Amino acid sequence: MNEVAPLPSTIAIDGPAASGKSTIGHALAQRLGYLYFDTGVVYRAVTWLALSRGIPLGDEDAIASLARSVPIDLLAPADATDGRLATVLIGGEDVTWAVRQPQVDANVSAVSAYASVREALKAQQRRIGHAGRVVMVGRDIGTVIMPDADLKIYLDASPTERARRRCEEDRGRGLSVNYEEILTAMRKRDAYDSGRSTAPLRPAPDAQIVDSTRLSVSEVLEVILALVAQWQPTMP
Repeated sequence: MNEVAPLPSTIAIDGPAASGKSTIGHALAQRLGYLYFDTGVVYRAVTWLALSRGIPLGDEDAIASLARSVPIDLLAPADATDGRLATVLIGGEDVTWAVRQPQVDANVSAVSAYASVREALKAQQRRIGHAGRVVMVGRDIGTVIMPDADLKIYLDASPTERARRRCEEDRGRGLSVNYEEILTAMRKRDAYDSGRSTAPLRPAPDAQIVDSTRLSVSEVLEVILALVAQWQPTMP
């Protein structure tokens, strides 16, 4: 009888904005039957909780305390008819759509910039990740959150291609957008993410770098599925 090759239980996908990591991460999780974990949701959860409790968003200590004390969990959706990619729980309460409110959108960047909040949420993310059978997507998964992930992928694309994708995505939503403005903002975000002192955006030393500039979504997915199939567990 042929033995079934083992699969990596924890898969980290990092990369800059509009590199396709969310689309690819979700598609990969579906193909493998894994939990899809967009780690940005934990920052949204804490932001929503602070807003709902009337905690000033300028009070870093109070928000960090909240991040340490309130359990955040992520579950595969039992019923995805409402379009959810995962079910987000705070203290057992389903807040999947509450954390997507415009007020959260407007404030999550400020909350996620706090070093003490990032440190507090690192433990929450690791707890979810270490349960296994998970595809974790973010900007510092392979370097900070899950440096022990079985398979690390850094998904990249040129700034011009990523700006084109973002334009196409926004126009699909009926928004009026300007390519040059989006490209400028993309480059500014890249510089900030790569240059910040806390968890800068960069590939992990052992990450597999996949350039999606000239590849379709299905082609990128096939490349990553091949990496999954080729993966071998590290011998102790």
